[in-house]
This record gives sequence, C-alpha cells and structure tokens, in this order.
Amino acid sequence: MAIKAVIFDCFGVLAEDAWLPFKRQYIGDNKDVADAITNLGMQNEYGVINNDQYFAQSAKLIGVDEQVLRTVLGKRVPNLELFTFIQDVLKPNYKIGLLSNANYDVLTELFTPEQAALFDASTLSFESKMVKPDPQMFALMATKLGVELEDCLFIDDIERYCVAAEALGMITIVYATPVQTVAEITQLLQLQSGPVV
Repeated sequence: MAIKAVIFDCFGVLAEDAWLPFKRQYIGDNKDVADAITNLGMQNEYGVINNDQYFAQSAKLIGVDEQVLRTVLGKRVPNLELFTFIQDVLKPNYKIGLLSNANYDVLTELFTPEQAALFDASTLSFESKMVKPDPQMFALMATKLGVELEDCLFIDDIERYCVAAEALGMITIVYATPVQTVAEITQLLQLQSGPVV
C-alpha cells in the first residue's frame, strides 16, 4: 500500500510547549546554558530556590527579559517548522489529518485560519466522544479522509498511541523534534513509489 494520508497529533506535535521553540532559538546547542537551566529547575523543584529566583537567574543566563521567560513557560504555540513542511511538501501531494485527544476546538482556538485550512479532516476527542488509543477513533479519521488505515502515516509524541495505530496497520513515527520528524517523514515517503491522492 502507498501512503495517501499523513495524520498528525496536536499537543506535543503540532502544538508545542512554547518553551521548546524558545529553547531552540535562545539556547540552541549551548550545553553549558542548557545544563545550568536544568540545574536551576532542579533547585526550584527541591525548594532550594523559589520561583522568583528561578525566573530571575534563568532569564539572566539566557539573556532575555524575565517577563519574556515567564510568558513563554506553560504556553502552547503552533509548531511552525512542521506547519511549513506540511504546507510546502505534504499538502500538495497527500491528504492531511488532525487526530487529537483535545477538549476544545484547536483548529479555531490554537491555529491560524491558514494553518487550520491545511487539514482535509480532523477527529477531536471532544467531538467524537472517543479518545486515543480507541481503534474506532483511528478508523473514523481514515474514513473522514477517504483512505484505508493501511494508507496512513500517523505521527504522535506518545509511543503507545503509535503502537495502537500500528496494530491497525498504520505506519507511524514517534515525534521527538521537528528536525527528526521531518527527516523520518521524508525518508518514508521517498520509499513510496509516489503519492496517490
């Protein structure tokens, strides 16, 4: 079977904690700063330093305003690297799905209209009254996209959801980073004889 549809999870994949892209931009591969921030986090968790001290010291290490750091932590943001890849590479050749255990309409409340328009169909738990890893939720997603489960590539950051999808015949990728995921999707799709839409 050829892959005809690429289905993404929302939280942890298409919507990241704002800290992750912030970390890539401001810390990058600087292991010393990353380790120091981790150490401060541990001190904070153990009560050695309080929250105010954690934010003040972390912001100083990173070189940003403390309020910027406070705003970033805990916020969800669209994964711009993945959305660019979907728009430029996947959307012209494959059906795109959104499958998520979401308790609100992420398409309208989290993503921009342009990002939401990239999806051919979505299956969200609050609408479907099902949650992953329910096999019926995966089947509903494939039906909405008009493809068989075996024709789907599913990306999720939670391995057990990928295992459940594989048991139904789907091909899966466990998301870790945008770079890793784009590379794995690209490699998988290059193995295909060509997209069938």
